[in-house]
Amino acid sequence: MWSKKEVLFACKASLAAFVTYLCMYAYRKPFTSAEFDGIRFIGIDYKILLILSQLIGYTLSKYIGIKYISELKQENRTKTLVQLMSFALLMLFFFAITPPPYNFIFMFFNGIPLGMIWGVVFGYIEGRRSTEMLGAIMASSFIISSGLVKGVGKLLLDSYGIHESWMPVCTALLFTPALLLGIWMLHTLQAPSESDIQERTERIPMKSTERKAFIQKFSLGITLVIVMYVALTIFRDVRDNFAVDFWKEIYSGNISQLLVTSEIPIAVVVLVVISCMIFIKKNKTVFFTNLFLISLSGIVMFSCGILFLQSSVTPFMWMILSGGAMYLPYLIFHTVLYERWIAY
Repeated sequence: MWSKKEVLFACKASLAAFVTYLCMYAYRKPFTSAEFDGIRFIGIDYKILLILSQLIGYTLSKYIGIKYISELKQENRTKTLVQLMSFALLMLFFFAITPPPYNFIFMFFNGIPLGMIWGVVFGYIEGRRSTEMLGAIMASSFIISSGLVKGVGKLLLDSYGIHESWMPVCTALLFTPALLLGIWMLHTLQAPSESDIQERTERIPMKSTERKAFIQKFSLGITLVIVMYVALTIFRDVRDNFAVDFWKEIYSGNISQLLVTSEIPIAVVVLVVISCMIFIKKNKTVFFTNLFLISLSGIVMFSCGILFLQSSVTPFMWMILSGGAMYLPYLIFHTVLYERWIAY
């Protein structure tokens, strides 16, 4: 049983992590709700060029983070978080004032700091008995925030006449007060307790020699996990970046509203499944349970794709089912899998 103090901490920490990471999406995804019709550069559609540019920067950031985040000390997290988000916002401003298509380079630089935000924020909540629940709530922002910030971006375009180049930075500024509140709440969180450390081990910065030893010991498992994660990320980014285009093909109603509401049922189901892991104390059991759920999700995702091609399920149902089968393993990777792997 948790004490009242632990319950209050869990509420504060989950809210802080959720709000902070949700607002990060306002710095990353709103531009995908614009159409940028009629613009091409070196034979490539401009919107696709923007998506690829940001994705390359975001991917590069993950490799930078292997060293940068693993060595980040606790006392430097908040300063680092503010610096990374400030740089991302500045790149959106430069994107706005630079004529298209030559402003695509700033989407590349925008992606570089944003790829490290998860690692910094998760550092505040990892290594605790409640990490599954905290991580699940934080990661559920993946599902809700993308549709939310794109819906806000679409609203700025359609109802307020904001230019497509200025819409991304305007959307980011709207979410900045909430972002600063979330960062402040994270900064005031207490360190893991003794009982947390006993169950989940102490999380300390990893130096170069320690990283090499870890990779050598778990090289096969790490390689297989990376392959699965890359495949999930590709599918998720294609679905997420072109969600507006998908829905326009299959739905004739209010797309701005649909972007916000369609993923909520998925978020609730995924949140409940991952949060239930908190009741399983044995790290080995949870670790292999997660591998089973990832495999099962892959089967469901593949099956619904086949059924969709055969017209056995509606396009609307395909979007919902494929979203659920994609987000469950994607969130497992970000929350429970590594947390319990390290503890195990």
